Amino acid sequence: MANPAIVTVDDDPAVSRAVARDVRRRYGQEYRVVRASSGGEALDALKEIKLRGEQVAVLLADYRMPQMNGIQFLEAAMDLFPLARRVLLTAYADTEAAIDAINLVDVDHYLLKPWHPPEEKLYPVLDSLIEAWRATPASPETDTRVVGHRWSAESFEIRDFLARNMVPYRWYLSDEPEGRRLLAAAGSTESEIPLVITPDGKSLVRPSEAELATHVGLTTTPAADFYDLAVVGAGPGGLGAAVYGASEGLRTVLVERRATGGQAGQSSRIENYLGFPDGVSGAQLTDRARRQAQRFGAEILTTQDVTCLDVRGSARVLTCAGGPQIAAHTVILATGVSYRLLAVPGLAELTGRGVYYGSAATEAPACAGADVYIVGGANSAGQAAVYFSRYAQRVHLVVRGESLVQSMSAYLIDQIEAIGRIQVHTCTEVVAGHGQEHLEGLTLRDRHSGQTREVDASWLFVFIGAEPHTGWLDGMVERDRQGFVVTGPDLVIGGKRPAGWRLDRDPYHLETSIAGVFAAGDVRANSVKRVASAVGEGAMAVTLVHRYLESQ
Repeated sequence: MANPAIVTVDDDPAVSRAVARDVRRRYGQEYRVVRASSGGEALDALKEIKLRGEQVAVLLADYRMPQMNGIQFLEAAMDLFPLARRVLLTAYADTEAAIDAINLVDVDHYLLKPWHPPEEKLYPVLDSLIEAWRATPASPETDTRVVGHRWSAESFEIRDFLARNMVPYRWYLSDEPEGRRLLAAAGSTESEIPLVITPDGKSLVRPSEAELATHVGLTTTPAADFYDLAVVGAGPGGLGAAVYGASEGLRTVLVERRATGGQAGQSSRIENYLGFPDGVSGAQLTDRARRQAQRFGAEILTTQDVTCLDVRGSARVLTCAGGPQIAAHTVILATGVSYRLLAVPGLAELTGRGVYYGSAATEAPACAGADVYIVGGANSAGQAAVYFSRYAQRVHLVVRGESLVQSMSAYLIDQIEAIGRIQVHTCTEVVAGHGQEHLEGLTLRDRHSGQTREVDASWLFVFIGAEPHTGWLDGMVERDRQGFVVTGPDLVIGGKRPAGWRLDRDPYHLETSIAGVFAAGDVRANSVKRVASAVGEGAMAVTLVHRYLESQ
C-alpha cells in the first residue's frame, strides 16, 4: 500500500516546483507528494488514487488558476476525499476570498505566498493539519470494492461469486456517500452498476464472472497441455479427488464453472462432519480443502463451464464453453447437484432481488429485523434457518411434509425447536410471489385444507430437491431417468456390459460407461447425499484411477 498523498496544485511552474520541493523535504519519507498544474489534472489524479484505495492527507491549491480556481478544486475534491485537509494558497490581495473560502467551503487554512521560510510559515500549518487528519483517517482500501443497488440481481451475483471464491470485498450502495464517490472516481453513473473496483484500481462495469475472476487473481486457463487427472466440479467430491490425486503425484487439474464448494460451500453450518465437534461452515471447509489441494500442487480453474467430453485414443478431452480444451488420461465427474427452481408464478423475475437459491449468506446482515422465509425440509434448509435466526426478527421454515423427522437430522430439529425465532410451517407450500422491484409478499397454501393466505416477505431462500449437472454428458455416458450418472455394477445388466465398452473387465465401482471416466459424490446415481460420502467417493475414485492407469 502506497503512502498517503499530499497533493499540490498550482498553474505557475516555478511556484508548483517550490511548494512540492518544500513539502517533499519535510514529509517525503511518510507521504507521497503529487504535483499537478491545474485543477482538472489534480482531480484526475485524485480519482486514480481513489480507485486504488489509497488516501489523501492534505490538499494545497492555488487560488488564482484559470478554468478552475483553487476554491472550486477544493470543493470538488471534497466529494472524493472528504477527510483530507484543505489549504488555499493565496496572494495578499486575495485574503478576503480566502476568508470566504474558510467560511463557505470548509477550507482548513490559507497560506500567503511567499511562505518562506517554510520552517516558520509552512511546516507548522501542515504539521497541525496532518495531526488532525491522522486522528480521523479513513482506512486504506486493500480489498475489491463493489458498488451496486440493494435489489440488483447483477449486484448479488457478483457479491455471491466473490464470497464463494473467498475473495475479500467491500460492498457499497450506489446511493450512499462512499458509493457515489467511487462512481464519480470511475466516471460511472448509477445506470452503469454494478461497478467493481479491483485492488490495483481498475474499474469494471458489469463484468462477466470470467472477466471478474481474471482481475481478482483467480486462475481461469490451464497451465499444461496434458494431465493425469482432470476433475470436473469443485464440490466436496471434486475437492476430495483433487487433494488425493495431487498428493499421490498425479498431475491434477480441478475445473469449476463458478465457485469451489458446491452446495456444501453454501451451507452456513455443518455440525456432523467428522473431526469438527464444534461444527464448521461450508465456506470454511471449502477454503481449507481448496488450500490443501493447491498445497499439493493441484491446479484449480474457475469460471470454466465444461460442455463436452470426448474420447481420443487414450486421452479424455474436456471442452469448455470459453474455448479451452483440457486433455487427461482420466476424468472424475464431480459436478454435484443444484437446488431445483421453485416453479410458481412471480418468483422467476425476482431471483436475486429477494428470492435466492441456497443460503446466500452474503444477504444475512441485510435481513436484520425482518421476516425471512425458507422453503425446504432437509438439512440445508435447517442449517440456513438456524443461521438466519441470528439476524432476522423471525424465520419461517416452510415445509411440504407432515414433519421434519423424515428429512432432517435429529440434532438440527432439536436446535430449531430450541430457537424461539424459528417457526416451522408444515404441510405448507409457496404458490406465488409478489413484488415489482423486489420481493414484497408471498402466497402460502395449506396442503390439507387448500386455504391460502398472503404474507409480507422481502426475503425467500429456497432449498428444494436436487438436479444433477449432467445435461452436457447426453449421449456420452449412461445416466438414469433423473440424469444421475450410472456407475460400476449398475452398468452391468444381465451379465452384459454397457454398449461400447471395449475392455475385458467390468467397470470399476465408480467408473462410468466410458473407461477411465469416473463419477463421485452427489452426481452419481444411488449415492449417499452427504458431504462426508462425497469426500470419501472422491478419494476412492483416485484409487480406481491408479488402478486404471496401471492397467494401460
